[in-house]
Amino acid sequence: MTSLFQSLQMGALSLPHRILMAPMTRGRGTREHVPTEMMIDYYAQRASAGLIISEAIGISQQGLGWAYATGIWSGEQIAGWKRITDAVHARGGRIVAQLWHMGRVVHPSFLQGGQPVSASVTTAPGLAHTYAGKQPYSAARALGTDEIPALLEQFRQATRNAIEAGFDGVQVHAANGYLIDQFLRDSGNFRTDGYGGSIDNRIRLLKEVTKAVAEVIGADRTSVRLSPGSYDQGVRDSDPEPLFVRAAQVLSDIGIAHLELREPPMDGTFGASERPPMAPAIRRAFKGVLILNSDYDIARAQAAVESGLADAIAFGRPFIANPDLPARLKDQLPLSQDDPSTWFTQGAEGYSSYPYYGATEA
Repeated sequence: MTSLFQSLQMGALSLPHRILMAPMTRGRGTREHVPTEMMIDYYAQRASAGLIISEAIGISQQGLGWAYATGIWSGEQIAGWKRITDAVHARGGRIVAQLWHMGRVVHPSFLQGGQPVSASVTTAPGLAHTYAGKQPYSAARALGTDEIPALLEQFRQATRNAIEAGFDGVQVHAANGYLIDQFLRDSGNFRTDGYGGSIDNRIRLLKEVTKAVAEVIGADRTSVRLSPGSYDQGVRDSDPEPLFVRAAQVLSDIGIAHLELREPPMDGTFGASERPPMAPAIRRAFKGVLILNSDYDIARAQAAVESGLADAIAFGRPFIANPDLPARLKDQLPLSQDDPSTWFTQGAEGYSSYPYYGATEA
């Protein structure tokens, strides 16, 4: 019987256990999207995770529209992330970079007046969080087929930069209503060219991006995040299971190190799925390491690993207030509760201020 605390070979990486830290954007960078000193402490404190999947990191200014989020296209950004990966490695940890293009969810104020891009001419619902406060999203223009080679090169260069920054691998962010997800799902993709219409056409960008990344760093250090059951930022699909099963088959053929699914339960506490989980069908289609995420406690996590449904579990919010989460879960110690009001502030309070079990705050 497989345990959550058993080691796991994940592509080129050997993990000491199967409790991973999920990617969480926390807004602690600078306005120039450079990592800050407090981020070194935050990530180093959580180095006992079997693997840290970094917060989403913008591959380009065009693709980044989150206040105080970080990027990886400039030398200063690369150097900032190098200090973080060095600190994680010094504590025996492993960390991969999640590469991000937000597509239509980028507000024009981040683009110096430019227009966001997406699969088709659409507008994200709701309000964007900008440096000037909440503002309505603007209509995105359809990304031209002649622009896709440049986009693929941005992902390649971001991967090269991640290697320079000392990351152990990369994860392609293809979930949560961002650019690749906008291409995947039929509510946001109305294209009539080779990137729209059929399932194979709609997953074409995902396939090309993943292959581009894998060509640079190796498939055994490449991973992908999908969110098959979520309705994120106005993006959904009329028939998601065939879409995501086919996407899993294509990614399996590429040979990526792992596939992470963010799939909240139908009664989830932080977002809820509109339908039963697709993980069982995806599990049959994907032959590599499968990681599940969203609303897992220790009992659900252990059951998923024991049953073979998942190879590992990525925990998000529990890692916020419990930097020593693996030890707490293993020793059945009580978990601290995080403060949602500090999730996206710019200070250390509620970020790097949570102590290990039994320790007092500095």
